[in-house]
Amino acid sequence: QVSVVESGGGLVQSGGSLRLSCQVSGRIWSIYVMAWYRQAPGKQRELVAELQNSGSTRYADSVKGRFTISRNYAKNAAYLQMNNLKPEDTAVYYCTGDSSSVYHPANWGQGTQVTVSS
Repeated sequence: QVSVVESGGGLVQSGGSLRLSCQVSGRIWSIYVMAWYRQAPGKQRELVAELQNSGSTRYADSVKGRFTISRNYAKNAAYLQMNNLKPEDTAVYYCTGDSSSVYHPANWGQGTQVTVSS
C-alpha cells in the first residue's frame, strides 16, 4: 500500500499559479506511475496529469501547456505546477500512485482544495 498526503492548495485569482505537493510513503519502490486527479462539485473525478518512471507524461487537454507534473525521487514527493489558472480549475485535487494506471483505492490522499476566483 502507498500513502500520500497532498498540500499546497488555496485560493488564487484567475491567471495565478499554485504548486501542489504530494508526499509519498509506504511501498514507494512499487510505484511506477504517479498521477494527479481532480473533482469539482457535481462532477466526476478526472485525470489531470500522469507521470511514469520512464518519464512519459499524460495531461488532460484542458490543462496542457499550463500544468506540469514532476517527481522528486530523493524526497519521495510528486508535484503539480499549475500556471495561468482558470476558474474552471477549481476542484479538490488528489494525488495517487501505483505500479500501473489502475490505482488501488487505498492509494489516494484526502485531497487539497484549489479555488480560482475570476
